[in-house]
Amino acid sequence: MLFLGVGTGLGSAMVINGTVIPLELAHLPYKHGHTYEEYVGEAGLKKRGKKKWRASVLDVVELLRAAMVCDTVLLGGGNAKFMKELPSHVMVGSNENAIRGGFRLWDDPIGKRAAKA
Repeated sequence: MLFLGVGTGLGSAMVINGTVIPLELAHLPYKHGHTYEEYVGEAGLKKRGKKKWRASVLDVVELLRAAMVCDTVLLGGGNAKFMKELPSHVMVGSNENAIRGGFRLWDDPIGKRAAKA
């Protein structure tokens, strides 16, 4: 599963067999000399409006899903609530789950080691 957090910026992680793998995809080049984050983060939403922003989010979801070869994409972050029609392999998650998951990862000794890396 690929997690994409659309909020202030763009957060990303993969979950493979119960293991969370943090990613840094936000600053990769996307279009016209701009990054993914500039299109689907808060700045992109404000600059381009919800309709164009939603189209960019769906485009980024499909590009990254193909690149990461994953079955499911979970959208989270404060702006995920603005998404409307989603493909069947994309779902919107709750920020409460992300916070709870973050605490669980921090309490896990392997998670602590990964967080320090």
